[in-house]
Amino acid sequence: MPIIRFTSEDRVHEVDAREGESLMQAAVRTGVPGIIGECGGELSCATCHVALADGWAAKCPEPSADERDLLDAVDGVRPESRLGCQIRMSAALDGLEAEVVPE
Repeated sequence: MPIIRFTSEDRVHEVDAREGESLMQAAVRTGVPGIIGECGGELSCATCHVALADGWAAKCPEPSADERDLLDAVDGVRPESRLGCQIRMSAALDGLEAEVVPE
C-alpha cells in the first residue's frame, strides 16, 4: 500500500492508502484533521485542499481546468495547491507528502 504523509495541525499523520483511492478518501477514512471531503470527490467544494511538498507536484497528473478554476476561488491557494479528491494513489506516489491547508 502506498503511504501518504499528511501534515495537519502541526502533526504528521502517516496513512496507508489503497491503490486507486484518492488522497481525500484516504484522509477521510483515517480521520486526518482538516480534510472533510464534503462533496464526496465531485469537484465542487475544495474541503480537501492540500499543498504538495517539494517535488511531488511533478509526479502527479496535471490538474484539470475544473480543478484549477475551483482552486482559483479558494483562500490560501499556493502554487503547490491541489484538491485531494483529484489525486489517485499508486505505487509511484508512495511516500507522498501533503500539508492540509486550513479553510
